[in-house]
Amino acid sequence: MNSQAKTRKAVQVVVIGGGIMGTLVARELSRYELDLLLLEKEAEVGWGTTKANSGIVHAGIHEDPGTLKAKYCFPGNQMFPKLCEDLDVSFRQNGILVVALSEEEMNMVHMYYQRGLERGVPVRLLSREEVLAQEPNLTTEVVGAVFAPEGGSVMPFELAAAAMENAVANGAELMVESPVINAWAEGSKKYLETPTHIIEAEIVINAAGLFTDDIARMFGDDYFSIEPRKGEEYLFDLEFEGLVTSTIFPVPRSQVSKGILVIPTSEGNLMIGPTSDHVGLKDDLSTSYQGFERIFSESRRLVPGLDSRKIIAQFAGLRAASDRSDFIIEFSPSVPGLLYLAGIESPGLTAAPAIAADVPKMLEEQGLKLVPKGNFQPRREGVVRFRLLSREEQDELIRQNPAYGRIVCRCETVTEAEIVDAIRRGARTLDGIKFRTRAGAGRCQSGFCQPVLMEILSRELGIPYEQVSKRGSGTEQVRYKAKELLGKGVS
Repeated sequence: MNSQAKTRKAVQVVVIGGGIMGTLVARELSRYELDLLLLEKEAEVGWGTTKANSGIVHAGIHEDPGTLKAKYCFPGNQMFPKLCEDLDVSFRQNGILVVALSEEEMNMVHMYYQRGLERGVPVRLLSREEVLAQEPNLTTEVVGAVFAPEGGSVMPFELAAAAMENAVANGAELMVESPVINAWAEGSKKYLETPTHIIEAEIVINAAGLFTDDIARMFGDDYFSIEPRKGEEYLFDLEFEGLVTSTIFPVPRSQVSKGILVIPTSEGNLMIGPTSDHVGLKDDLSTSYQGFERIFSESRRLVPGLDSRKIIAQFAGLRAASDRSDFIIEFSPSVPGLLYLAGIESPGLTAAPAIAADVPKMLEEQGLKLVPKGNFQPRREGVVRFRLLSREEQDELIRQNPAYGRIVCRCETVTEAEIVDAIRRGARTLDGIKFRTRAGAGRCQSGFCQPVLMEILSRELGIPYEQVSKRGSGTEQVRYKAKELLGKGVS
């Protein structure tokens, strides 16, 4: 499609990138009377760095003094309980435990403890006996630890989807499968080209994660770069729920990583990882046996009872690390009204709500007049999680809607009604359903439920079965003729 044939659209503010940073910014800006648009290149939001994020809500003790990471981490941490309550997102404030296995490492633990005290972070020093009383399945080699009880765990992709859903309910617009393929400025106006549109904007907020530097170069800015670092992670079956209750950190051995962790997710699974390896490509999501060996051996140093036979999934994500080793939160030096939210690596998830809360102030300093909406609704309509309800509550739901009585995902006890609700809230793919409802996230990894999920997506979206995809165009799961043959009983 040539540029002349594309639809032209003018808005006040465009957010590029539907990760946790972009979606929380969109939600924050939806509080104001603004013509607001978010562009996401994937079929749904939350699928870049956000999807493979560990989900840890950091306490605010690891970050080096004087950095933007330190500035935003603890304030962001303090926002999570209310944010997740408003958006009805799973959140577990299980605490963070940084464990020392030697007297030398205890020196670092003391440093983190003092740093926490200086920043107002609730922290406690624990002796060996206190650590093992709190976490009896840790290694007996533990010497001591610092415990930060307000650390937590969240499902980052669920949070991104919920934030965007709330932003749209408050008037924001979302365009998915809309990668920015060209961008330029003319005077005070910025222009973004997608495969189908030419979009004119007064303000552009570049929150494109791994691709923030690519977008910057389109505008002529070449003063920072993103240097992706890959992290592999491994997820255990729910059978291990409760083996540890806090997120277990070792004492870090390098400046670029907090080490290999044992992470109780907000949904109960244990997860181990991540690695931290510089890679040259922004699409290298491969896992490796070497990565697994490193993660598993380091994790078992902390929690000897881990059993690799209980791993049900493995994946890798890429951190959008910048060449500054810190967040980049600033306006372009050459393009007025172009705001960069770049290099948002760990603790980016934790810091994101606090960064987003500062964005309106930054825009006002650039001259944008912001008028608060009188009818802004901060709360998202609640989500039914059937598996967590009492028998009496489940029975009542089934009486109201028999689709709650049809279990589609047996591993995670997800009902047809929950899947339909997820689709009506924005899920368009199998991954979209998985990340919103956990259907397909359990022991069999959708081995049993995928055909039924595909049937429901086909029915609810009004699309042919063969157009149902895992994660958007190019990931369709069946061919039409195969479906036709199956219908005739041919195997």
